Amino acid sequence: MSKHFIEPHKGKLLVLTPGMGAVATTFMAGVVSARKNLSKPFGSLTQLQTIRLGARSEERNPLIKDFLDLAGLDDVVFGGWDVIPDDAYQAAKRADVLKPQDLGPLKEELEKIKPMEAAFDQKYVKLLKGKNVKSETSKWELAQALREDIRNKMKETGAARAVMVWCGSTEVHLHPSGCHQSIEAFEEGMKNNDESIAPSQLYAYAAIKEGLPYANGAPNLSADFPALEQLAEQEQVPIAGKDFKTGQTLMKTILAPGFKTRMLGIRGWFSTNILGNRDGEVLDDPESFKSKEVSKTGVLDSILQPDVYPDLYKDLYHKVRINYYPPRGDAKEGWDNIDIFGWMGYDMQIKVDFLCRDSILAAPIVLDLALFMDFAKRAGKSGIQEWLSFYFKSPQVKSGHIPEHDIFIQHFRLKNTLRVLGGEKPVTHLSENFEEEAVR
Repeated sequence: MSKHFIEPHKGKLLVLTPGMGAVATTFMAGVVSARKNLSKPFGSLTQLQTIRLGARSEERNPLIKDFLDLAGLDDVVFGGWDVIPDDAYQAAKRADVLKPQDLGPLKEELEKIKPMEAAFDQKYVKLLKGKNVKSETSKWELAQALREDIRNKMKETGAARAVMVWCGSTEVHLHPSGCHQSIEAFEEGMKNNDESIAPSQLYAYAAIKEGLPYANGAPNLSADFPALEQLAEQEQVPIAGKDFKTGQTLMKTILAPGFKTRMLGIRGWFSTNILGNRDGEVLDDPESFKSKEVSKTGVLDSILQPDVYPDLYKDLYHKVRINYYPPRGDAKEGWDNIDIFGWMGYDMQIKVDFLCRDSILAAPIVLDLALFMDFAKRAGKSGIQEWLSFYFKSPQVKSGHIPEHDIFIQHFRLKNTLRVLGGEKPVTHLSENFEEEAVR
């Protein structure tokens, strides 16, 4: 296959994170730690995973980062916004994700990363407070201030390019309104301080207008509406989202395809979580939880196709709960009770207790999205990047497309996209002697 033209990676890549809490600072610390050879970037496809090229018998299995011209860890620089003025080292200490002995050697570099004043309105994140916020009152002026922040941070860091990955808190649940239907209506809405426009949308707008790829790591209505989708195409900017797929939903997208593959029915799936970090505190507000609930509950229907398999999944009862429990901190625990049935309708149960670390699972996603989105921009791709659905609970897709939630199909699609962009044929997983057997 002919190889796509990809603008070579040169210079520094600035990764901007709206939100410099547990997820963002764990990501930053991990990159710095890997650069110092103090740890390995476990969980990152861009750094550790190989990609098969051609038939298995050819034994061509380079690392993804060796197959493609991705930005290297040494070229990554950081910037971000937060309502709390703590630098990245102070914020990481406060988040209490990483041990002091792991943070200590990174202190000098992390202390240099100071948050810019945030575009923030407590109306959209009711349980979050902070004074490091911009003074502009017009949403239009806030968006312009964010654009200026981007330009200034690129000059300050000497970056050649930048990407933005939303790592902020979950906003209240919003539906697209009239101002979201076109670029002109959205810009007018910002000037009129339309209440349908939340702060995350201002960051997305600013990123796209400045030519930065934008990935949404929360379930917010952020860039997933016609106005910003049109703008991304117009400005030739990749966008992707939404809501990082980390703990309990990750397990669902692994387990549910297995049940479906074996034609095992499911009567009910009850999920509950406890976590005590800032995300858990924010989600204690019912309106913010609604955004997360919508993101988490749509997964099973998409994978199981109850309309296609009504005998197995039509009457599935799915319940999700998230509980704020301060003593647990970032060490989230997810319990799942799954009532399944098999041959002759006989009932069985599966219990899953996933004691995970929310930010440890999210940090490599931030890295991969930053590097892949930058690569996509250099490859001339724009608009919604469906091939990155692998990383999200609620994948953003083009109008008329059906989101794919099966993690194995998502992974297959991601790697085939990389193969094609790298000038290789997509893999089908047919037997190597399929054509010979077909002739027989």
